Amino acid sequence: MMADHGGIKPSGGGPVRHIPVLLDAVLRALAPAPGAVVLDGTLGAGGYSAAILSAGAAVVAVDRDPTAIAGARPLQERFAERLRLVEGCFGELAEIAAEHAPAGLDGVVLDIGVSSMQIDTAERGFSFQKDGPLDMRMGATGPSAADVVNRLKAGDLARVLSFLGEERQAGRIARAIEARRAERPFERTLDLAQLVGKVVGRAPKDRIDPATRTFQALRAYVNDELGELVRGLAGAERALKPGGRLVVVTFHSLEDRLVKRFFRDRAEAASGSRHLPAVTSAEPTFTAPGKAVAATEAEIAANPRSRSAKLRSGIRTGVPARADAFDFADLPNLADLPQTGA
Repeated sequence: MMADHGGIKPSGGGPVRHIPVLLDAVLRALAPAPGAVVLDGTLGAGGYSAAILSAGAAVVAVDRDPTAIAGARPLQERFAERLRLVEGCFGELAEIAAEHAPAGLDGVVLDIGVSSMQIDTAERGFSFQKDGPLDMRMGATGPSAADVVNRLKAGDLARVLSFLGEERQAGRIARAIEARRAERPFERTLDLAQLVGKVVGRAPKDRIDPATRTFQALRAYVNDELGELVRGLAGAERALKPGGRLVVVTFHSLEDRLVKRFFRDRAEAASGSRHLPAVTSAEPTFTAPGKAVAATEAEIAANPRSRSAKLRSGIRTGVPARADAFDFADLPNLADLPQTGA
């Protein structure tokens, strides 16, 4: 049975709003202790932060969603000076740590992906099962998903859907979107989901909705999720003390591959390019990571959203952070969003 670690509850009592995924595994990997300072890079509903605080550590809780920050005020009242709430994103992790934990961090936990609260709130536009505005922004600014589907050229949109959503029918979907938006723009989630469903179809054996990959890709593009992840990993490397622990929970293969690649890269000595003159090798900045941790059958039964989750972690060495912070990622350049019509 999963332990009760004190998650945030609605103000009127009742069940916990959100079940944090792989919570026990996260706590084992982080090993928070009294006096430690941990940065929770995705505050969300506060499940990880509440558990870390309950273990006696201090937490710098970060989220780019202002509603998550506002929702954590009761948690701040409960733990007072041991909890600092910061509106920000992964890419600002090193700068946030420098301001709020100048002596360095003992731990960083990053939960990659959209929160249950965002999915379950139709007005946020993340869900293809609930009708709402086609938004998908985790923060309060920037282009929305509607801007993307109504402005990007079909070829560019297909690249976004193919890479970020791993959608095999990306070209057909993009062309169908281009043809339909010539008649009227996309504004609602179910409107887009229904069109994608018609293009892709659904066989009886299919486990996921045909719009799943398209919505995943649009959300990742709108929020620059892979770029934020890369910057967050590099920021954690800069901000962690020697012996500090980095714990990352992912839900999609693209993200998991990036995290796996980061830990593998940082656990190996860097010797420079074979095409350039020999340089002094850089020693590993993280200890060799263990195998990925997945949810148990019992957790999946209690929380189906944990089914695809993977946890990877590593321990910081005393070696300075790599100067080539982002070279491990090798991400493609996707299209820039036009400021006016497609």
